[in-house]
Amino acid sequence: MKFHVIYRQTSPNAQSPIRVVEQTTGREVGWVNRYLDREYVRRLANATLRIYAHNLLPFVRWWESLHHTGDIVEADLTESTLLDYVRFQSSQQPRPFATTINSRVAVADRAIRNEFPDAPCQVAPGFQHYFLQRKPMGLGRPRIAISLLRVKEPKLNIVPLSVDEVARFWSSFHTARDLAIVGLMLLHGLRSAEVLALNPEHVLLSEAQLRVHGKGNKLRFLPLAPETTQLLDHYLRLERPNPPRSAALFVVLKGPARGSRMTPAGLRSLFRYHRQTTGIQLANPHRFRHTFASDMVRAGMSLPALMQLMGHTDIETTMRYVQVTAQDVYLQYARAVAQCIRPLPRSAS
Repeated sequence: MKFHVIYRQTSPNAQSPIRVVEQTTGREVGWVNRYLDREYVRRLANATLRIYAHNLLPFVRWWESLHHTGDIVEADLTESTLLDYVRFQSSQQPRPFATTINSRVAVADRAIRNEFPDAPCQVAPGFQHYFLQRKPMGLGRPRIAISLLRVKEPKLNIVPLSVDEVARFWSSFHTARDLAIVGLMLLHGLRSAEVLALNPEHVLLSEAQLRVHGKGNKLRFLPLAPETTQLLDHYLRLERPNPPRSAALFVVLKGPARGSRMTPAGLRSLFRYHRQTTGIQLANPHRFRHTFASDMVRAGMSLPALMQLMGHTDIETTMRYVQVTAQDVYLQYARAVAQCIRPLPRSAS
């Protein structure tokens, strides 16, 4: 049996448009889709539901290889079900990344708990630890809780692009559209999906302001740098087809799709071409977002302000983007020493 994810254009109000079905018969995997329906009612974005569905696909395929069906019966669940699933993934070639395994296991655990609240608790010695969990406001006695089943993840260390790398990559673009796209990532920290989702009404050039709909459809207002304002104005007046075939801000400029909204595949292709042209293999949209965060911190911006600019809800997420290099440490130390906060003791003569 083969399973895949489909998108239904029309679906009942309480049903997720993202579904997991058996490819040949079109029969739905009930327990997975009921979980997606629950998350849909919670107003999660379709992009998030699609990620959850693709994270659940490997579990459904693994379960079918053992039980010859994608459906789950509570009697077949044991305390080691998820641990066996982790072992299976770790034995695959190529082995999935640790973050991928943890994401798949976490979503599978939630989906199973949604379908079978009384299913056996997943216990995996060595993968979990016990801790005291306090109630909100610290009321009552803390209770013993167990952590999620996870494998160890390597520390994420993304080095931002250097000034020379940014200059070389920037100089390889020749249209105002492409320069504006890179500028929104480098000077404003936008995600690639946020750039592609922009419409002309989101750009307020007269007020030098940008309205961005981020993850979870959260709206934030960003100031526009003068360089970005100039590039956007040039693109809108001289390059963007009029009238366009799409309401998008950034559209295809050539070929049969001229005037249509740029797609994620088109943006990846654009960056891939310029990486090959310049030889800067690390230049990708998210690397520019990291570079923006590092530049803002080095310029003295506070972390709460940076969190608002990047559209984060948790400052811990912002901290992941902040990389302190040896040069940064040296400059901070030299600045502190130059202030002579504590005078040196005089030696006895």
